[in-house]
Amino acid sequence: MQEKKTNAANDTDTSDREIIITRLIDAPRELVWDAMTKPEHVVHWWGPNGFTNTLEKMDFRVGGEWHHIMHGPDGRDYPNRSIYTVIDKPQRIEFCVGGTHKGDPNAIFESTWTFDLVDGKTQVTIHMIFPTAAARNKVVEEFGAIQGGNQTLARLADYVNKSESKDHQGEDHA
Repeated sequence: MQEKKTNAANDTDTSDREIIITRLIDAPRELVWDAMTKPEHVVHWWGPNGFTNTLEKMDFRVGGEWHHIMHGPDGRDYPNRSIYTVIDKPQRIEFCVGGTHKGDPNAIFESTWTFDLVDGKTQVTIHMIFPTAAARNKVVEEFGAIQGGNQTLARLADYVNKSESKDHQGEDHA
């Protein structure tokens, strides 16, 4: 029996409008947090396999805007605009994609990223909630959102692991 998820704000079942993707990353939480919140890092790993990014603005604060263009391997550009709605360092970030605030009817979806400590590693969970089940299904079917989310987290894991390796190689042990 599947537990029914509800949105406390309006006490409705949201399970048919959600995508939840989780990955355990073998890296310290602060390093994973920095990779997600600093423009000099996020530009290198964001998006599914084969995507590159042009970062136009990343004002990482509540109410701040994040504008970037994802360049797909198919040659198409995918502009993105998000507004940060919650920042709880180093464990939680919420942002509204395509809208200006939580609950904005113009939003494409709302996203929550959590960073939990698990045995010295970081469990990253992406929780996306869409305005309708049809909107959720469209991004899954047309854009491969679940596969893309898994690839994005894999790219994040690879990026922080390479960053951590470089940090250890560059340490002066004298």
